[in-house]
Amino acid sequence: MDANIRSFVEQQLVLLPKGTELLREFVDEQKWISSDSKMSMPNFKKATKKFERNVEIKSFYMARYPVTEGLYNALMGSDTLDLDRYQLPVSNVSWHDAVTYCNLLSKITGLEECYSWSSEPETVRCNWSANGYRLPTEAEWQNACKAGSTGYRYGELADIAWYDGNSGGKRHEVGAKTPNAWGLYDMLGNVWEWCWDLFDETRYGPYRLFRGGSWSEEARGCGASCRRKSHPSLRIDDLGFRLARSYEPYVCPAANGLRTSENVIC
Repeated sequence: MDANIRSFVEQQLVLLPKGTELLREFVDEQKWISSDSKMSMPNFKKATKKFERNVEIKSFYMARYPVTEGLYNALMGSDTLDLDRYQLPVSNVSWHDAVTYCNLLSKITGLEECYSWSSEPETVRCNWSANGYRLPTEAEWQNACKAGSTGYRYGELADIAWYDGNSGGKRHEVGAKTPNAWGLYDMLGNVWEWCWDLFDETRYGPYRLFRGGSWSEEARGCGASCRRKSHPSLRIDDLGFRLARSYEPYVCPAANGLRTSENVIC
């Protein structure tokens, strides 16, 4: 079974090129707006302070699809499932569930686990030099989503995503829409995807980022630069995750100026 899972997951991995990604943050006294305000927050007129930073991205692996119910339950569920079935993206998965899953998948496939926990329940440490499965950083996720494109989306929304305008109020099997230029499916719509990063530790404590929009999200929320946040214990029916793995020696996120906690091993 372990060999089957390893082969199944490795066949889904896409090696993405190195590059640089520009991240923007818009901050006012009331909220953190998380993408280009002209695209994701039309008619927002309040005074904001914009922060921009270029983030270097090493080559890394990203899964072609979000983690499916079949793949998730093969490790975390009570039954052994056929990995070619149950192709709905898994949802109702917390950030903590996602990093736990990454470690378990790494362990059973003979890779080094990326995550460790201290005595404090909210403290998760990441070993960025490990070769196991992990969540992408938000810079990696955004770069992977755009796949060399420069707009808010990599194609016409109805062609590339399940969102509230075409989903019928439910998730859909992965891979049914047009992929981006790097062969990644469902980067927008279907389910939101957890990323590693803290949203803003000073303002929001342990809240983590998720990206991409979902089957229940309106069109303006389904874009490459749209950011959302929640407590890492949140489980909801339109939020899942996607696997990543390092390929080259990894640059510590803190060295790139990412908003992340000190709980990293670099």
